[in-house]
Formats: sequence, C-alpha cells, structure tokens
Amino acid sequence: MANTKSAKKANRVIGRRTAVNKARRTGMRSSWRKVEEAIASGDAKAAQEALRAAESATMRSVSKGVVHKNTASRKVSRLTSRVSALSK
Repeated sequence: MANTKSAKKANRVIGRRTAVNKARRTGMRSSWRKVEEAIASGDAKAAQEALRAAESATMRSVSKGVVHKNTASRKVSRLTSRVSALSK
C-alpha cells in the first residue's frame, strides 16, 4: 500500500495509463482479427483493406509504447504474407 503522497498519485496515474494502454492493445488486436476473418472468408479485397487498417493501428501502438517495434513488424509481416498468398 502506498504511504506517501507521491506514491498515491503514482498509483492513480498508473491506473489511468493502464486503462488507456489496454484500450489501445484491444483495438490493435481487433484489427488483426478482422484481417484473419477476411483471410478465412477468402475475400482478397476485404483482407487488403483490413490489412491497411491493421498495419496503421499496429504502428500507432508502437509509437505509443504499447508493443515493441519488432513484435509489431513481425505480426504485420506475417499478416501481409498471408494476404499476399490469398490474392495469388
């Protein structure tokens, strides 16, 4: 339990930041899921559009510090290769 005034404030700030980061992470994962669903349905055009949105959301999360740059790049790369294979 926090005893000092600054520690109590730090706990409040951590709580707010956690909520913001959780919302960003959820949105990012939802965008990945939309790409997966478009791939599963076999719709190349929808998958391409979902991929663009997913890449944007993922890199935005990187800039906010939610996920590491390499993790995001790996995920986007794997999704891109799957969408590319779908359109061939």
